[in-house]
Amino acid sequence: MSITRRVRDLTVATLNDRLEHAQDPLRVIDAFLREMADAIKETEALHRQCAAHTASVRAQYLQSDSLARRREEQAVLAVKAGEDGVARAALAEKALEEEKRDGYRDLYEQSRRSADELESRLAELKREYQEVYHKRQYYLARIETLRLQQRMHERTHRYASQGGNWFHRLEDRITDMELEARSLMDVRGGFADRTAQAIAFGEDKIEQALAQLKRKLEGGDGKS
Repeated sequence: MSITRRVRDLTVATLNDRLEHAQDPLRVIDAFLREMADAIKETEALHRQCAAHTASVRAQYLQSDSLARRREEQAVLAVKAGEDGVARAALAEKALEEEKRDGYRDLYEQSRRSADELESRLAELKREYQEVYHKRQYYLARIETLRLQQRMHERTHRYASQGGNWFHRLEDRITDMELEARSLMDVRGGFADRTAQAIAFGEDKIEQALAQLKRKLEGGDGKS
């Protein structure tokens, strides 16, 4: 399988397809990460080769362009000197160099596009590798959390089976205490509210009401 096809097939989407029916997801993820790491190394090597080739073709393109310009200058000088034969030879070489220049220019553009595409895919591969790696670490942490919870549950269950029902009694007692405390707070809160309302009526009215209550208790009619 070519590196281009391998790189194309190594995506998070293909990993999701593998995980869908996997018996051991962690092993599948690790295998996928190894494949991605190998693909990244191969792509980096190919990119270096492509970049070197691009630089070489560009150099040849620039050289041919420079020679074409030089032959044109020589042809101009030859014409000015009245040496038409020399001018014809210079122009012929100029035409050959221009043909080479145009060919190298096309090759350079193709090679540059390929190098840019490889560089972009390499960056994407590295990004996806990090994404999968972080998901693997998160998945591993979840597994460890479940293992610890299972061990804690087993230990708690073992204590309960050995007469640890006092945990439940303690829980019930704490619940009762919390309810009592909450009720007391409600009563106190209501009392504080009512006291604040009474103060709002004024101390004189409170005193009158208190006097009427005392007379009523002493057998009076409760009227002022």
